[in-house]
Amino acid sequence: MSQDRPLLGITLMLGFCLLAPFADALAKLLGPEMAVGQLVTLRFAFQALILVPLTLATGRAWRMDGRVLVFVALRTLLHIAGITLVFTALLYLPLADAIAIAYVMPFILLLLGKLFLDEEVGWRRLAACAVGFGGTLLVIQPAFEDVGWPALLPLGVALVFALFMLVTRRIAHVTDPVGMQAVSALMALALMIPVMALTPAGSVGAFDWVAPSARGWWLITLMGCAGTAAHLLMTWSLRYAPAATLAPMQYLEIPFATLVGYLIFADLPGPLAALGIAITMGSGLYIVMRERAIGAVPPPAPQATHSGTPPAT
Repeated sequence: MSQDRPLLGITLMLGFCLLAPFADALAKLLGPEMAVGQLVTLRFAFQALILVPLTLATGRAWRMDGRVLVFVALRTLLHIAGITLVFTALLYLPLADAIAIAYVMPFILLLLGKLFLDEEVGWRRLAACAVGFGGTLLVIQPAFEDVGWPALLPLGVALVFALFMLVTRRIAHVTDPVGMQAVSALMALALMIPVMALTPAGSVGAFDWVAPSARGWWLITLMGCAGTAAHLLMTWSLRYAPAATLAPMQYLEIPFATLVGYLIFADLPGPLAALGIAITMGSGLYIVMRERAIGAVPPPAPQATHSGTPPAT
């Protein structure tokens, strides 16, 4: 039986869009103080510290059969890769620009959802996401002029997190979100701790370890809590709504990132980037409204004969 409840999924994704830019801003503040590998390791350490006790205390299921465990392991690897790329991109780019460029992801995700999950995606949503992709290109151009190749890092983020959300959607109906995130945190630590410990100091700068300052520990704690809560909300949202429905909703993360970037770093997008951001937001909001309109229309009565099914929109 389908558990899809699109409006609940959209509400949960909105919570993700509010929290994720805040967690990213904290990582950007920490970037000059410590290496990316250390930030990633600490991010998953706080996820484990929060969710493993919660899972045990509430008696949630976290044991999985072999097939689901393979998907959770794949999801964990994608999560590590995605966060690493995000933290690296934030060393070079303003928060709003990095997130806006990464919003080629919903375009990728719509195609992946259609190809691999057989989700219905009509031409209107595809057209709107294509327009949003054009807006993303407007953000890339000035960023590339300013920092060079690091401006392309958010494109890697887009691909990795599109695959991450696709895998999450595949197992969201058969796993408990809290238990899955707890297991994922332990898997990530099982990989990251040996890598950090066995990498000789100074040989790979991204895997150096430094003692955080008192301020650093406060920022790390906030980053871990906000990041964990954000991805829990995202996982829950995929339990209730198709990936193709939620992908455009994530465009709303861009204005929140712009606000956070301005309040913390006094960064504002330039004119061309602002135009691109407006285009991507507009296309995303159109798709959300289109989804609600479709959900309000009852399905047509069965016909004795028909020539085909109307395309999804």
